[in-house]
Formats: sequence, C-alpha cells, structure tokens
Amino acid sequence: MIPLVYMLVYFLSGYFPFAPPGLNTVGDSKIGQMTLEFKDHSRNRPVVTEVWYPTMDSPKLSDKVFSPFVRKYTVRNGRLPEGKYPLIMISHGTGGSRLSMEWMAQCLVENGFVVAATDHWGNTYDNKIAVESVKPWEIPLDMSFALTELLKDTSLRNIIDRDRIGALGFSFGGYTVLALAGAVLDYGILLDYYTTETGKEELAHITEVPDLPGLVFDPALKQMTRNLPDLKDRRFKAFFAISPGTAQGFVCRKQFEDVTGAVFLVGCAADKVTPPERYARHYHRLIENSQYYEFPGKTGHYVMLARAREDMKEELPEIFHDDTGVNRGEVHRKTGQLVIAFFSEGLR
Repeated sequence: MIPLVYMLVYFLSGYFPFAPPGLNTVGDSKIGQMTLEFKDHSRNRPVVTEVWYPTMDSPKLSDKVFSPFVRKYTVRNGRLPEGKYPLIMISHGTGGSRLSMEWMAQCLVENGFVVAATDHWGNTYDNKIAVESVKPWEIPLDMSFALTELLKDTSLRNIIDRDRIGALGFSFGGYTVLALAGAVLDYGILLDYYTTETGKEELAHITEVPDLPGLVFDPALKQMTRNLPDLKDRRFKAFFAISPGTAQGFVCRKQFEDVTGAVFLVGCAADKVTPPERYARHYHRLIENSQYYEFPGKTGHYVMLARAREDMKEELPEIFHDDTGVNRGEVHRKTGQLVIAFFSEGLR
C-alpha cells in the first residue's frame, strides 16, 4: 500500500523519485512538462504553474518516475515545439493541486493544445489554509497572473497563440473560469444560502476543509468582500466548467451579462458536493447560450480526478472509489471528447 505521505510528496514535487517496474502508467507520450515557480508579489502569493506541451522528444529513463495515479510518462523539460498552439489553463478544486487533472492536460496536448495549471496557494492538498478556500476572488487572480507570466516567458510566448486561450475548471475551479468569463458573484447572497439547512449540508460535504462551516460567517471575511476586483479577463475566449461550485451566489441573468465567450457546463447526477440541480444546471439556466452535459446514474463529484492505483484507492476511498457501474476511465474519455470538441470550435 502507498502510504499517504508518499502521495503528499507527489503533490509537492510533481513526481516520485523512483519507478518500481510495472507500477506506473499507460505508456510513453510525446508530451513535454515543466514546472514554473511564479510569485505574485502584489499579493505576496506563490503561483506555481505546471505546463504541458507537444514535444518531439521521447521520455528518458529519468522521466519514468513512479506515480500513484494512472498517467502517461512525460518528458521533463522537453524541447518546445515550433509554431503556435492554443492554450488551455486549468483551475483545480478545493484541496486539489495543479496535477489533479493531469489526465485532462495530457488529453489536450495530444490533440494539439498547450496546457497550464496553477496551484492555488492555501487551497491545495499539501497546504490547506482554511480561510483561503472562502476567498473566491483570489483564485481567478491566480489564473490571470499566471497567464501574464506565461505570455512574458521568453520561450513559452513563442508557442502560445494569444488569440486562442481558454479556461477549464473543476468544482471551485469551475466557478473560477466563470468568473474569468465575466460572471459576478453576489457574496452576500452566497453567505445567506449557507445559513439554510441545505447550505449547511453542502458545506459538510466539503471534507477537504473541515473548518469551512465556521469560516463562512467570519465578519472579517465579509468585510474583505466589500471592494472586490473585476475578475473578468478578456484574454480568455472560451470556458469549460465541470461540476462548478459557488452557484448559490448567482440568482439572476444580470450577473452574467458581461459573459461574452462560449461556455460549456458539465454536471454529474450523483454529485453530493455540487448537486447538478443547484449547481451546473442552475448555471446553465442563467448563462445565455451555454451548453450542458450531465453524466447520469451514480456518477459522483470526484470521478473527474485522476484514476488511482488500487492501493491508493484504499488510502482515499472517498476520492478514488466510484459507485459500482461507474467507469472513471470512460467518464474521462467522454469528458475529453466534449472538451476537445468545445475548444476546437470555440477557439477557432
């Protein structure tokens, strides 16, 4: 069995420094991968960013590192490709990391995209600062800052098509990409919702942050929300939100009147963290011309995270075990198809 501390090392470093034979993945790839240590000094906030991209290099022995998750080997710091590619930026959910949806990043790269994903400081698996999980303005700012830095990078800016940039997010990250699209959250309405019995029940399902129910009513936090920055980033042109959170802070279409890019929403029928009727479908009703797809049956919230090795499933069954009849790999395959089709059309 993989001790939980090893999984923590994976999230901290991006890989394990050893690869026992036969324990890893689904093969090699032509995917380059690098880690960039950005810092937003204006907010005193690290914005560590992972980048995946097409490369002509093949994985070396040193690239074939162990992972507790099903993934293809990538080429660490592989040669950058020639030409320009559309860029998709990924935002993770509460208690996740920039690597939480690497399966999606790899799928995108194999279909001709460059991908970047950021760690949202204070809201990651290895660095949980409870108050950071209730500051919905910080995470969109992370994404905008990381994009600015990527476009300034002397190498990466040469392979990114500035006119074809999209955003994809899961859970809290789903809200994040909608904020980047121009959605304007009413924080007061959101807090009022959390005083209801339904709201309290939903908070209890966010097990990644046990202190969350008490924090949302902190008067100091409410004071912070009085002068929030404009979060819309016009550099992003298309937005894909999977099981998006924070929906109860939106009650009318006026809050989405500044959303001009294409929007696609995905829900999961058995999701207890962001039940689709109150989240993904709710957003869909409010966002004009948005597209929607829902996974049926017993498909739950965490199905969108990486497929884990069997022993890792035993370590964190609530995250990696799916209901009987739900095939996580098939859900990923279908989601990948939806994502590729959406961004291929939306970023033409």
